[in-house]
Amino acid sequence: MVEVQYLLSFLRQNSNMLQRIIYIILVLTFLPNSVLRADKSVSPPNIILVMADDLGWSDIGCYGGEIDTPHIDSLARDGMRFTQFYNNAICGPTRASLLTGLYCQQTGHRGDHWNEPKDFSRCVTFGEVLQQAGYRTMMVGKWQGRDSALDRGFDHFFGPMCQGKISYFHEVKQNPYYYDRERINLPENFYLTDALNDHAVRFLKGALSEQQPFLLYVAHIAPHWPLHAREAEIDRYRELYQKQGWNQFRSQRFQTQRQMGLIPKTWQLAPRSPLIQDWEKDPFQAWQAERMAVYAAQVKSIDRGLGQLLQTLKAAGAEKNTLVLFLSDNGAAPDGGLTPSQSGFGFSAQSRNQMWRKDGVLIKPGSGPNHLPGPADTFAAYGLAWATTSNTPFRGTKLEGYEGGIRTPLIVRWPEVIQQGGTITRQPGHVIDFMPTFLEIAGADYPQEFKGRHPLPVEGKSLVPVFRGEQREAHEVLGWDLPRHQAIRAGNWKAILPRKQPDKWQLYNLKKDGTETTDLAATHPDRVKTMSQQFQVWYKHVHSKSNPPGR
Repeated sequence: MVEVQYLLSFLRQNSNMLQRIIYIILVLTFLPNSVLRADKSVSPPNIILVMADDLGWSDIGCYGGEIDTPHIDSLARDGMRFTQFYNNAICGPTRASLLTGLYCQQTGHRGDHWNEPKDFSRCVTFGEVLQQAGYRTMMVGKWQGRDSALDRGFDHFFGPMCQGKISYFHEVKQNPYYYDRERINLPENFYLTDALNDHAVRFLKGALSEQQPFLLYVAHIAPHWPLHAREAEIDRYRELYQKQGWNQFRSQRFQTQRQMGLIPKTWQLAPRSPLIQDWEKDPFQAWQAERMAVYAAQVKSIDRGLGQLLQTLKAAGAEKNTLVLFLSDNGAAPDGGLTPSQSGFGFSAQSRNQMWRKDGVLIKPGSGPNHLPGPADTFAAYGLAWATTSNTPFRGTKLEGYEGGIRTPLIVRWPEVIQQGGTITRQPGHVIDFMPTFLEIAGADYPQEFKGRHPLPVEGKSLVPVFRGEQREAHEVLGWDLPRHQAIRAGNWKAILPRKQPDKWQLYNLKKDGTETTDLAATHPDRVKTMSQQFQVWYKHVHSKSNPPGR
């Protein structure tokens, strides 16, 4: 480092002891943290990464939502919010990129199918790399791999081997629960999110008792359907959503986002689907309100668990040296229908589903005014109207390449580095950036060879400069190959291609029109041509099955 070299040179040239002492104090005070960490006696930062499932961009208070999320909001108050952070619009592909620093296609995912196995011959997880760098690594929650998380870089794991439908109250036969490698029976009064929260705290307390840096990855399943929550938690939100509907909440969230400075005041609210009628005209308001109340209760349980983690850190005096991150794996999901139904998700009056749950209890078909969501014998989701509200102000939902599908809230607290609370950054980022970020702060190297595997070069870029308030080198392009769209972003421009219209590229200027209300393809044909060519280059690159020459 230049600062260190200058200091040594100064000390050699100056014999005055007082000058030496003063200069040492000044340099040590203003040296970057990364320089000080060259001293091995200074522990590398701890990392806590918390990810929600199917959470919309505006569902939490610090992004404009009305759901009570004080602990998530405290991260924003004390840290930094990102306004342009991206995921892969669907569960498995996002997790593949987050864990490896690669585009999901490079790890074996197509990107348009959630349950494909990852090809570990070409990648490593951040758990594996940090484990080798001396970190204690722990995970709770959604693990969609065929192998155990313990085989992929984690010292401890709790959660279901999630490969299909889930229940928040009981074990599903195809999703057994494991504590490390031991299959466990669920206790009475089990609730999934609470169990994940409890085990995350248990793992955290164990790590804090050791003289070792740690990584804790909390991969929540909430608020992903089914709409399951405890009655007392639901009751907190019933009156709120019975008084107003999606029209009012979407407008309120939009105005709050403008006031917070999250979005420019020149942006327009994305138009909603013509399938969604005004709240005042919906004949099933009580049922619709109950759906959103259960969803809000699921979000609240995530916030409560984060609060437990933050309190545990505080009690141990470990807040300053711990990086805490919170995000979602994709935009809100539109599943569940707009009107009551007697079937859904494979459960109908005629289906034989007694083999689905381990205890054999049948799931009541559908959802409607006489069959409200929430209890353990239901299986429902909250539908397109509420999902559109969750993704305010953006267009689109989960599975789509519009910003509502691929943009996630990201909140970061790291007191040692982010010293100005309430910061908002508009620099774009992507979940592929977590791997290089964690490597940098851990002082670890990305391996060219790992246990006989030859990982592809990492695609992400470290976020540490952003945390420091610096302008980092941006991605030249970001690309998506999704169930309903293909898309490419370069600078402030984004081109998107609907799969149902394979020759109809759309073009948006995200700086001026981040809600994608005005298609500029007709007025900028040359840019569309260039970006479609950039997409083809990106597509070929991420679908290549060979390492680059020389690897």
